[in-house]
Amino acid sequence: MAESEAGTAIVIGVGAEQGTGAAVARRFAAGGMHTVLAGRTAERLEERQAEIAAAGGTATVHVLDVRKEDEVAALFAAAETLDGTLRAVVFNPGANVRYPLAETETWLFEHLWRVSCFGGFLVTREATERLAANGGGSLLFTGATGSMRGANGHAAFAAAKAGLRMVAQSAAREYGPRGVHVAHVIVDGAIDGEKIRQGFPQRAEEMEAKGVEDTMLDPEAIAEAFWQLHLQPRSAWTHELDMRPWVEDF
Repeated sequence: MAESEAGTAIVIGVGAEQGTGAAVARRFAAGGMHTVLAGRTAERLEERQAEIAAAGGTATVHVLDVRKEDEVAALFAAAETLDGTLRAVVFNPGANVRYPLAETETWLFEHLWRVSCFGGFLVTREATERLAANGGGSLLFTGATGSMRGANGHAAFAAAKAGLRMVAQSAAREYGPRGVHVAHVIVDGAIDGEKIRQGFPQRAEEMEAKGVEDTMLDPEAIAEAFWQLHLQPRSAWTHELDMRPWVEDF
């Protein structure tokens, strides 16, 4: 498929090579879409851009803070200058920390909300009208276990992710009839990537101690699910998809 036919995809929240955002960006680029890589760190974005180019795809880098309204608007304005029609937007940013309620400071609660929920609102507002005006497309969100229920030490994270889920539901009801496929993907379990191995190494060790393979979610497998959501015909759209490793309790 030619780039002009496949269109452009914006993937927000691209960072480590072994991460969901990077895997999604690679999958959409492999599908023939020019992929805009958006995130906080230019160096990492440029590394992911080089990886996509080496695999035969095309990508553009855009540094932004998803909490800032003007920077989110600038991202979408820049994407409009590219060849190819905007057809897909993926919202993947997230910040997860574990603190008891009594130790959760107000700035931390607000920070997690601004990244996961408020940022999702800003992106949704910019994406939906553009996708509808372009004749349709997909707006996909990365959710988590916290989207569905709170956990000990995760009040701030769960509140933010649950709020994002409500933004996605509202957008689906408003823009589905206008041709925009809004889907929310609940990733229920540990993702086998840099975040867990560096931020929660004990959790990774616990999963590996089970002595069997595939105890954590593979980012590439997650990315394939996002791609298939993008390809779904509008006669049978999935709004919410949940996935977990085969050994995960739920």
